[in-house]
Amino acid sequence: MKTKNCAVILAAGHGKRMKSDRPKVLCEVLFKPMIDWVIDAAKPAVSDVCVVVGFKGEVVKEHLKGVFATAEQAEQLGTGHAVTQARDFIRKYSGGNVLVLCGDAPLIDTDTIQSALDFHIKNQNAATVISARIEEPKGYGRIVREKGRMVKIVEEKDADEVTREINEVNSGAYWFSCDALLEILPRLSNNNAQKEYYLTDAVQLMRESGLNVEAYTAENQYIVLGANDRAQLHQLNNIARQIVLERLMGEGVEIICSDGVIIGPDVKIGVNTRILPCSIVTGNTYIGSGCVVGPCVKLHNCIVTDNSTVSFGEYANGTY
Repeated sequence: MKTKNCAVILAAGHGKRMKSDRPKVLCEVLFKPMIDWVIDAAKPAVSDVCVVVGFKGEVVKEHLKGVFATAEQAEQLGTGHAVTQARDFIRKYSGGNVLVLCGDAPLIDTDTIQSALDFHIKNQNAATVISARIEEPKGYGRIVREKGRMVKIVEEKDADEVTREINEVNSGAYWFSCDALLEILPRLSNNNAQKEYYLTDAVQLMRESGLNVEAYTAENQYIVLGANDRAQLHQLNNIARQIVLERLMGEGVEIICSDGVIIGPDVKIGVNTRILPCSIVTGNTYIGSGCVVGPCVKLHNCIVTDNSTVSFGEYANGTY
């Protein structure tokens, strides 16, 4: 049941390397802000969402339009500190579970979130770290297991050569028991080189307290990907674009040549519709069955009725 579950999304980061006048979480993947990808993935599993804002927090709040709760992290003092700012929100869900997600990791998906929750509840965990196995684990915290069970998370800078060979990494997404998390947050320390409070320390403190802590390994390796600069944002766009195109083709959409074809994640397209090169389709566009879209067309928030042809132009907020 999602009625006892909530989500906290960390969106306070500055993102200086992005060199953008927007907060990092509002930078777009397939013309959709990263924070919206994350919220949409979380919503089916929870009954409420709190977004922790910081840099240009008013801009993020304006984007959210008051639909979701917010908490403010005035100083960026680590992930543990960020979650602590949402403790009053989490307290309302005492007896339930809280999902913690990074607002700049847009490829997290609902299936992974729900499967991790099922695992979390089945094993009566205080904390479930959502992990993934990736080909290039450099830079990520490694999941160290003994006899199949997670025993610790080791950050790259602290890892020895053997640990660095591990390809299972922490995605930065977690399920926590609300009560266990609220009890452990005041015990976090910033006794480290960065003088920050880390959420991974909360996981370790729970383990040391004798609580169940485990890692759920996701099938989707892309959940670990975030964007700290424009090059990484470009990479996210390329991966997301391919994911969307492959999903649509699996649903019966014909894409003869994908050159210049960009389709947003919320677009719906009927079977036997052909998408021709240089077609950009975004927003909540709905395209019926048996249509031809393109070449050289841009559609945004449109309805294209069955067996229609739309090409060579830009269309928005209409029915064709």
